[in-house]
Amino acid sequence: AREEGALPQLVREQVASARRQVDYHLARARAAAAVRATGVGTPVLEPLRALLRTMQRLHAARNLNFELAATAEEAGFRGEAQDLYELLGNLIDNAGKWARSRVVVDVGRDGATLRFTVDDDGPGIPAAQRERMFERGVQLDQRQPGAGLGLDIVRTLAETYGGHVEAQASPLGGLRMTLQLPAS
Repeated sequence: AREEGALPQLVREQVASARRQVDYHLARARAAAAVRATGVGTPVLEPLRALLRTMQRLHAARNLNFELAATAEEAGFRGEAQDLYELLGNLIDNAGKWARSRVVVDVGRDGATLRFTVDDDGPGIPAAQRERMFERGVQLDQRQPGAGLGLDIVRTLAETYGGHVEAQASPLGGLRMTLQLPAS
């Protein structure tokens, strides 16, 4: 009877893994199409506010504050709304997993580039390990749920749009994720 329980669990895990792989490839294809399209533009502040409300609920048990920085500027992302949600959702959720009490998101425009920062007040990640966290299938801490695809998806999507993502030390004491994307 024990093996009968293990097989369905294995199948569920494999199906979930396959679904994540399909989602990953669909996101890449959608981003590539959006890059070629002209006139695609998504305002950023309302999706950001919606994500922060969602994360506040998702992490409610831990009493975290998800904040939009007072300096956040309205701007347009030259890409699909769904991709913006995917990019920022992954970064904000990751910050929420590690934050002690708060996550602060900011956005500003620098010419043709949008710069998003996601700061948390968690333990941070040593500089030597920051590049590894973007590798496909890598999870630096197995105690946190996930498949190690989130940051790989973020990097791939950002690069497909001609952008970039990097990890640095945060002024809040934890980690700062900086995401650069094209402005519309």
